[in-house]
Amino acid sequence: MKFYLAVLVCLFALCFPNRSEADLNLYVKADATPDVQGTKEKPFRTINDARDAIRKARQQGQLKAGDVVTVNIEPGVYEFSSSLKFDKTDGGTKKNPVVYRATESGTVRLQGGVTLDAALFKAVTDENILKRIPEAARDHVRVYNLTPVSRGAFAEFKPSYRGVPTGPWLYMDGAPMTLARWPNADADNAGWASFTKAIDKGLPDPKAKDPAKQKLHPGSFVFDDPRPARWNLDQGVWLLGYWTHDWSDEAIRVADYDPEKKIIKLAAPHNYGIMGGTWGAKERRFFALNALEELDAPGEWYLDREKMQLYFYPTKSLDAATIVLARLTAPLLKIEGARHMRFEGLNIEFSHGSGIDLRNTEGIEIVGCVIANLGSSGISVVGENNTIRSCDLFNLGTRGISLSGGDRKQLKRANNRAINNHIHDYGLFQRTYAPGIYAHGCGQIVENNCIHDAPHNAILYGGNENRFERNEIYRVVMETGDSGAFYTGRDWTSQGNLLRHNFIHNLGGGDASHVNTMGVYLDDCDSGDTVEGNVFYRSGRAIMIGGGRDNPILNNLVLDCAIGLHVDSRGMTWKQWNNPKSAGWNLEERAEKMNYKNPPWSTRYPHLAKIMSDSPREPLYNPIERNVFVNCTKEVCHLGGQVKQLLDKFEIKNNLAVNTTGAPSGIGMTKDLKGFTNLEGSSTKPIPLGLTRNSSGKLTLEQDPKLLTPKIAFEPIPFDKIGLYQDEFRRELPVRRSQD
Repeated sequence: MKFYLAVLVCLFALCFPNRSEADLNLYVKADATPDVQGTKEKPFRTINDARDAIRKARQQGQLKAGDVVTVNIEPGVYEFSSSLKFDKTDGGTKKNPVVYRATESGTVRLQGGVTLDAALFKAVTDENILKRIPEAARDHVRVYNLTPVSRGAFAEFKPSYRGVPTGPWLYMDGAPMTLARWPNADADNAGWASFTKAIDKGLPDPKAKDPAKQKLHPGSFVFDDPRPARWNLDQGVWLLGYWTHDWSDEAIRVADYDPEKKIIKLAAPHNYGIMGGTWGAKERRFFALNALEELDAPGEWYLDREKMQLYFYPTKSLDAATIVLARLTAPLLKIEGARHMRFEGLNIEFSHGSGIDLRNTEGIEIVGCVIANLGSSGISVVGENNTIRSCDLFNLGTRGISLSGGDRKQLKRANNRAINNHIHDYGLFQRTYAPGIYAHGCGQIVENNCIHDAPHNAILYGGNENRFERNEIYRVVMETGDSGAFYTGRDWTSQGNLLRHNFIHNLGGGDASHVNTMGVYLDDCDSGDTVEGNVFYRSGRAIMIGGGRDNPILNNLVLDCAIGLHVDSRGMTWKQWNNPKSAGWNLEERAEKMNYKNPPWSTRYPHLAKIMSDSPREPLYNPIERNVFVNCTKEVCHLGGQVKQLLDKFEIKNNLAVNTTGAPSGIGMTKDLKGFTNLEGSSTKPIPLGLTRNSSGKLTLEQDPKLLTPKIAFEPIPFDKIGLYQDEFRRELPVRRSQD
């Protein structure tokens, strides 16, 4: 450190005599020579060196917090076996943040794994191993001895897990490889096996003679396919399944297989049991993983954890391949307590933990970065006034971006921002409730993001005063049910959230008959959300109010959805409502924790303040105004439970139900529902409402104000402002992958 300090002192003295106007530029290069000085000619070897030199200079008074400091990182791969950490000593000021930037965007990779030498992959010669590999794959599979790069034997998977499996994980040419599995997921197969009969659901049975069965225990089921007889269960095979509900996935080890009775017994219990009572499909689904006997397709791999032998069926010749074994489970970049730093143009990749973790930070900017190929989440933010902008996040084991902060009780906004980010192919390991963006706390801002291709939610949120505007969402909720692109639920206090001018389209199961996927899902009496000016297209049930209150539904355009709007009264009939026991929803208790009867809550949310004396079970104060429902194939508005008996308490007015071509069947209309006007076109004079493509192939929205404004005072939606935009970091927009 004395050497670094001397270098910096020399730089300051020779180059920057007036410190109030000086700019300090340090340089880092992965393959720098040992004679490091932090200059462009003699750069530091590691980012840690630059950080430590800055810290030391500040300690000695040679560098002040407000001085302009830029760390220029040259192209290269920077491997980390532990987190790159910054703390409260490393930041700058709002005017002059400390900047860590790639000199060429996209060429600097911070990597939490080891790059494997492709030349060291060898043909498999062990006869015992060859017998276990499917015959057609034997000549293609290669083996790599990991002993020289490992730190001892690799840990085994847990008997059951939800989310990130025990590492490491293998990547080739910028994509995650598949742990050997069955069935394979390909163009001809969705990759799931199914069963319909449980032998032991694994749920507690108070009458059981066996004490072990009086509590939650491992279940078993009949599986007619003889495939499990091939697997070496002693070495461990896991089944990742939706065991009871389509919104609860878990991987559980196989304990035993009886080939005569065709019964699979699991090694650990599942919280909801095996086929423990679901209103979804009768068939339950799973796929097997970690089976050497299933190493039969390009891209699959298997690790003998004890002997440290990696078996791999490459997708192409290894001669020019880049292969990385991701091992780091801690965040690659961890920033705690720092203020005013900026990270530009970096690739945070190939790790088995999360990418970036911000804790108690303020004014941190992550801009123009790639955060990808991670076992866990992309970016997690807890703090105030932090910004994630124009980043690409993909190939993530769990969620994309998490925003939290602010003071809910005092309704103090955090103003953390996720803006203009492209988030896709996430939830690879945790298949449910691992959203593209998670927002909680108070006052998060989510704007102009594009989120797509995931098994479950796009945006999962709670808390207060969060704003979601101009986001494009498609091809999410692709393998699950009873969920939505936007999802929140079971909370009276989730007030003040705004969902405005978003484009939600082509959701999983969003065909003309599917009603178990929602565009916006306000579940289980959730209250206080404004849904305004959004466009829904082929989204199952476009908007669902599950018994909640104070949810204005205003000026939305719903196109080609099975059901336009769903409102029910589950709070009036479900026993979970406000139940003080642990199995209940505890709605009032949550409100009491916010001191909801007193300011600022009582003044901001007056209906909530008096809820317990105002028919709290009823779904009141849900104004439905100026919405247009076009070509809904089942129902325009589904009113469930006792809602029809409460319509005199509802404010429903100036809505349109449209059949664009006057089709005699297959289009739902509202008949005599108050607050709705039916409008029909004809095959020769169709009503100009919907999505079309212009001459360049771009989707455009027909929303003729001459038609809609006189009818219902509909306000045009700024469709061309929705989604990603070009800036200094996002110079090209990605091609949309949805099917229209």
